[in-house]
Amino acid sequence: MEKQIFESMTLCPLDGRYSGIKEALGEYFSEYALVKYRVFVEIQWLKFLIENIDNEILAKFDKSEMSRIESISKDFNSESFQAIKDIEATTRHDVKAVEYFIGRTLKEMGYDYLVSFVHIGCTSEDINNTSYACMLKYGLKDVWLLKAKEVAHTIDQWAKEHKDDAMLAHTHGQPATPTTIGKEFKVYAYRFMSSIENIENISIKAKFNGATGNYSAILTAFPDVDWQKMAKKFVEDYLGLAFNPLTTQIESHDYTCHILDGIRHFNNVLADLDVDMWLYISMEYFKQIPVQGEVGSSTMPHKVNPIRFENSEANIDMSNHICVALSNKLPKSRMQRDLSDSSSQRNLGLAVGYSLQAMNETLNGLAKCVVNKEKLAADLNEKWEVLAEPIQTMLRKYGVPDAYDTLKALTRGKNISKEDILKFAESLEMLTQADKDTLVNMTPASYIGLADLLSDINLK
Repeated sequence: MEKQIFESMTLCPLDGRYSGIKEALGEYFSEYALVKYRVFVEIQWLKFLIENIDNEILAKFDKSEMSRIESISKDFNSESFQAIKDIEATTRHDVKAVEYFIGRTLKEMGYDYLVSFVHIGCTSEDINNTSYACMLKYGLKDVWLLKAKEVAHTIDQWAKEHKDDAMLAHTHGQPATPTTIGKEFKVYAYRFMSSIENIENISIKAKFNGATGNYSAILTAFPDVDWQKMAKKFVEDYLGLAFNPLTTQIESHDYTCHILDGIRHFNNVLADLDVDMWLYISMEYFKQIPVQGEVGSSTMPHKVNPIRFENSEANIDMSNHICVALSNKLPKSRMQRDLSDSSSQRNLGLAVGYSLQAMNETLNGLAKCVVNKEKLAADLNEKWEVLAEPIQTMLRKYGVPDAYDTLKALTRGKNISKEDILKFAESLEMLTQADKDTLVNMTPASYIGLADLLSDINLK
């Protein structure tokens, strides 16, 4: 009961109604996660200095004890987080609080002489941009991309299972050349995989070059070190990120915008699928499996509403609006630095979270759907006029100049029966018997071209 009350008091549904999203992404995009990654970056920087910089103070440290120092970040927990927040209450500076926490912990370990090297040569943005980069790297890899690939795989499985299920297609909302359930789902599977590939190919970048991006402070202390080379080594080898060699005080956030735009594109493909599924359900091409105890309408007992697809659309809209807002904001900064990006970045988790919730809703919606083969067959059997296309195309092969207009006059705006089509096909004396047999034996259900083969295309 207390948990239900707590969830009802939250401002964001990702923390309440959809609290599973918080549980999935909290380790990557929460305030706790941001502080955890700041500690990680600071500790890695100290480790890097010990292992790569020739200095008599750093040389005092026994490298065999490195695991003790790394435990400060590896063993980060709620007590660590609270200790940093208590320090921040005094410093009123979140990154400085992390530095003080690490310094205090080093003293407790007996490494007083290392304290002055914590955060040396760094500006806050060196720690923040690398922390957000880690958050995005692992949050995407461990959660969002896995779910996106689950969506793509699920759709691809539908394509394989239903490659032979012929369906009347619709263009402009009107009956059109038949296709198959499998082919239509394969198109979505391909689009999803392409979108995922685009996001995976984006380099997650970071900078580590001081207050205005020129290595000025660290170069003053260690003038004989090639800091461009060393910063690159630190970012790539110690943090596992791509190095951005040219920045102002802040990393430019361009790669973040590319990721947000990639998520938004994936969302839009998902929304397209949601709308199609909603329409297919309304046309009864798919039936929804009733769930015991669920209510579809407060007044109409018969209803089984496509609410999962509608919920997905709503969450996509939320994710997209946040993606657009962040993508518009983050590349812009007043000269070297302003803090508006800092406040904006704290909403990255919402952009990812609403997208994740949308995927969950779509998958749940698909799990309740089954193909209504009887309805598919009935609709195909009522639309023999769609065979006007192959007939007029066949006539063009024989040089009939007005083939299109002839079939237009025969079929447009009319209810054409099987008999009408057969009679017309039989009357085409200029055709070889083989071609005439092709048309006579054709049905709307068989007129699917290569749809079944296209459903078998292997995706990466």
